[in-house]
Amino acid sequence: MSTTSVLVLALAGLLLVTFPSLCSGRTAHHHHQAEKCQPSGTLESPARGHTCDECCKPGHIYPTYQCSPPVSSHTKAIMTLNDFSEGGDGGDPSECDGKFHKNSERIVALSTGWYAKGKRCGKNIRIHAKGRSVLAKVVDECDTLHGCDKPHAFQPPCPHNDVDASQAVWDALGITGDDVGDFPITWSDA
Repeated sequence: MSTTSVLVLALAGLLLVTFPSLCSGRTAHHHHQAEKCQPSGTLESPARGHTCDECCKPGHIYPTYQCSPPVSSHTKAIMTLNDFSEGGDGGDPSECDGKFHKNSERIVALSTGWYAKGKRCGKNIRIHAKGRSVLAKVVDECDTLHGCDKPHAFQPPCPHNDVDASQAVWDALGITGDDVGDFPITWSDA
């Protein structure tokens, strides 16, 4: 096989991987996109950064996302712990109201795609875990596109499937000790 043939085949394969709609029609492509939220880019943290447990690692490359998985009555997510108070690991004030919040409030920040440019601000979501459920109010965005800077408390961009919850949410769900951190949950709009 000639070099030209190999190049043409490689290019055709790359096009099919990059643009699956070329072969499968429009609806299949949209269906595929709905099922899977792929990284939209990367963010490289500065070579010299802050040192803390949650901070970006110097020179590390983190994936960024413009999307989140589709929301259903049992949307799968990872719940993380956030400190919404001033000086806490949440960084700047909450996106929805420009204020800091008490961690005794049942509140959450949602990944960028689920935050939907603020469409869920002030609305409750229902979180299910360990046979319990709790209502929590959306007050912030867990930014999946930016991070490793002061407004983001020097933390990496959030995962695309993150519900970043206050201590009050964890307490209401009865999740304590070593389970607090990254915990699989499901959630829905309330």
